[in-house]
Amino acid sequence: MDATGHQQNALRSRVDNDLDPARRAAGAPDARPRKRKLVCPPLRSTPAGLTSGGLHRRPLPDDLVKQASQRLEIIALLAAVLWIFSTVLYHVIDLRNAGNTSWMSFQSSDVLVGVGATISIALFFYVRHSSRDPRFILDLGLAFLVATAAIVGLILHWSPLPHSSMNPAISWIGVLVLMFAATLPNDPIKTVGAGLLAVSMNPIGMLIARVRGAWAFESAWTAWTMHYPDFLLVGVSLVIARVVTGLGHQVARAREMGSYELGDLIGRGGMGEVYKATHRMLARPAAIKLIRPELLAARNGEQAEIAVERFHREATAAAQLRSPHTVGLYDFGTTDDGTLYFAMELLDGMDLESLVEQTGPLPAARVVHILRQVCDSLEEAHASGLVHRDIKPANIHIGPFGLRDDFVKVLDFGLVTSGAVVGGRAQLATLVGTIPGTPAYMAPEMALGEKVDGRADIYALGCVAYYLLTGQLVFATDNAMQSLVKRLHEEPVRPSERTELPIPSDLEALVLACLGKQAASRPTAGDLARSLAAVNVAPWTDEQARHWWAVHHPEKASASNYRPSPVDDRLTAMVTPGVRN
Repeated sequence: MDATGHQQNALRSRVDNDLDPARRAAGAPDARPRKRKLVCPPLRSTPAGLTSGGLHRRPLPDDLVKQASQRLEIIALLAAVLWIFSTVLYHVIDLRNAGNTSWMSFQSSDVLVGVGATISIALFFYVRHSSRDPRFILDLGLAFLVATAAIVGLILHWSPLPHSSMNPAISWIGVLVLMFAATLPNDPIKTVGAGLLAVSMNPIGMLIARVRGAWAFESAWTAWTMHYPDFLLVGVSLVIARVVTGLGHQVARAREMGSYELGDLIGRGGMGEVYKATHRMLARPAAIKLIRPELLAARNGEQAEIAVERFHREATAAAQLRSPHTVGLYDFGTTDDGTLYFAMELLDGMDLESLVEQTGPLPAARVVHILRQVCDSLEEAHASGLVHRDIKPANIHIGPFGLRDDFVKVLDFGLVTSGAVVGGRAQLATLVGTIPGTPAYMAPEMALGEKVDGRADIYALGCVAYYLLTGQLVFATDNAMQSLVKRLHEEPVRPSERTELPIPSDLEALVLACLGKQAASRPTAGDLARSLAAVNVAPWTDEQARHWWAVHHPEKASASNYRPSPVDDRLTAMVTPGVRN
């Protein structure tokens, strides 16, 4: 077994021990190495996909149900338009046939049309502005189908033409039943029940016309046999409903990653997609990062291999790190269809790039607070022989964690490299002719293609500090090549010369030391953390952080009961000196 295989088995053992307190307390190793596969978990004593009730399938994914419920809004609006348009068109045709103004006269069936249009418009606005459960909206759609069918059944037989045909035929109600089965996925039993009620409205309409004396036919049985084709269509609607809901169930199964079930899409990038997810037993929220087979198929063989290698590097690197400021990894593996995935902790808040874009440069005290936490993550990684190689604001997350609000997490170890790796595999995460990382935050030795160590991450962290203090890049250029040339041959402008905010001289000296062109001149992560702790600036407090989040992003603030008050205006000015209007 290669090194990656050993790391995967070790990670799975760690995850299983985390989930099993008894085994962790006994210190027992995981004796069941296995390949993680994305499978539908078997339901006890019942066939796959069925519950003990025998007929009820697992519910459709919430997002698919919501999309289907939103289609009812369109159907209701379309129905209202058709009610009005068809009535006007009927009167116009009557004018052509009658040749007089009788076409303008009000007819009793127009009342039924008005009722149908009113119901459709009311449903449109109800669905459009309703915050009810989408599954209730789908059930309401079936009720709308029956109500519409009742009105259509009455209109079709309200004033039958002389010598109307009594031959069996498919009616508009049968067409409606098929349309609703295809566009509003619901439980097949409910769909069939509503369909039977709907198509029954045609014979009921005929019987009502017979009672009114508008239509004479010998036997009541005739009203039912005349519309048997519509009842056959209900059987077809059952097949359609089962197919549509079956596709939804396949989506639900495909979204199950190990013990996690996928939710909404969070983001999409060149390496794949990230979804919200929930552990099916622990109800623990998580983020699932995955690479689908079709994304790999779109690349050539070397690029696909590099993408897979980078994915495994990120998973195995995160599995080795225990710093609270490194994003936590819960599980990873490969699904039956070849999708690569790993589950990591779901973070609330934002990345540093978004933070600066929204608020401008940060006060020095907050920058020190952030950098010290990043150093904690990097110090452990560097001690393990790992180099991140892509430290940048977008890969540093800040937000609430427990009762702390400005808690930092370092993300995306996809470009991590190890000094212990030998041979060609060490360069697998880099395409031939390209340079890993982000040019605006890249150390000079990386730009030259030289061997790098943890001091390359320190250079990148210096660039991050510069960006946080000034809101600007160290070297602002038009393209990546110019940026690389500048960092090789030019000295950076002092941060204090590019911002109006006060920057302590010892903090500025530390930032410039991190930006040294020679790796040997830069501090280690541990040394940098200790020097930051000694910077002559008032510490950034939990109260200041809590106030900032409560003012700017109350929906993302921690679980504390703190709420800003009018007397906090002075504190607001102190924690957000660089706010952009």
